Amino acid sequence: MKITDAKVVVCCPGRNFVTLKITTEDGIYGLGDATLNGRELSVATYLTEHIIPLLMGRDARQIEDTWQYLYKGAYWRRGPVTMSAIAAVDTALWDIKAKSLNTPMYQLLGGASRDGVLVYGHASGADLEKTVEAFAHYVKLGYKAVRAQSGIPGLSSTYGVGRGAMFYEPAEKGAPPVNQWSTEHYLRFLPQLFERLRKEFGPEVHMLHDAHHRLTPIEAARVGKDLEPYRLFWLEDPTPAELQESFRHIRKHTTTPLAVGEVFNTIFDCQQLIHEQLIDYIRTTVVHAGGITHLKKIAGLAELYQVRTGSHGATDLSPVCMGAALHFDLSVHNFGIQEYMQHTAETDKVFPHAYTFKDGFMHPGEAPGIGVDLDESLAAKYPYQRAYLPINRKLDGTMHSW
Repeated sequence: MKITDAKVVVCCPGRNFVTLKITTEDGIYGLGDATLNGRELSVATYLTEHIIPLLMGRDARQIEDTWQYLYKGAYWRRGPVTMSAIAAVDTALWDIKAKSLNTPMYQLLGGASRDGVLVYGHASGADLEKTVEAFAHYVKLGYKAVRAQSGIPGLSSTYGVGRGAMFYEPAEKGAPPVNQWSTEHYLRFLPQLFERLRKEFGPEVHMLHDAHHRLTPIEAARVGKDLEPYRLFWLEDPTPAELQESFRHIRKHTTTPLAVGEVFNTIFDCQQLIHEQLIDYIRTTVVHAGGITHLKKIAGLAELYQVRTGSHGATDLSPVCMGAALHFDLSVHNFGIQEYMQHTAETDKVFPHAYTFKDGFMHPGEAPGIGVDLDESLAAKYPYQRAYLPINRKLDGTMHSW
């Protein structure tokens, strides 16, 4: 089953997506997501100029060997561009293999470990009352778990607070927008938000929150401790994780579960965090962490230390990635939860899919392969539009970390 053709499709049905399509001599094709929000064309070029020429004539069934070939065969390894490109190839090959066997991909990953995939939605508002309203909307839709983000009193803009009802996309056209940040304002406000949410919605709904890497370890420890009475499902990305041992400080002070990893690219980024049980959920994604093949290795390591998965699933991941993630989630034993932000109607038309949502759970469907397709003629009507993610500055103008 030799690879005879591969091409990259870049489109923008509301936001930019990069999709790799690999075709074999048998006429079977597979899709892989290669989207890197705000840097999409860097991955598209890496695939077109460096990866695709290496794929021609290779056996599409040799998924592990191809992964190792693309990873170990390059002197310059790792990083978001390289790993997103490898992920696209890997995902497309899993798609091809499952289609060739006429079976949904999760069956090749060991079969289902559960009946459905627990997901969480995003509730956000400009202030506390708007966030409460948004939270109620998601509960009404049937979500069993909801992430809550709110505008903070005293700040004119806050990253992570969506605009519009369901389809938040933080990247904006033109120069990167600037968001304000004040840790002091945030620390005062956040416990008030979750005290109100628990009072309104009771103990049954799972509540999550994302700090977006904006705290020092001791500040994150304080937040975790202050939120303990409200029993969060997790506190996400409390501090930048380049220095993995910094999570030891947070662990010493709080029992609030910690989640991290959406910006990680390899198992080495989270090795210490998992080995020392410094986190409870690892959020690595199919597209940014090297595909299904590498994500399985990360989940295998995590299982040894009772760390569960909680993959990133915002709309900067295409439906191809969401479909692949759901097959992974359904099969992996130590699954925890899956982020799910609904795509726009335009995106769903460009990427018709078999996955479904019902009563707080999702299922990848029983279509052969990933169960997600690409309407290339429709995609061509949505050309690429350059956009950038915001940057953070403190109130005094200092650049602040994500």
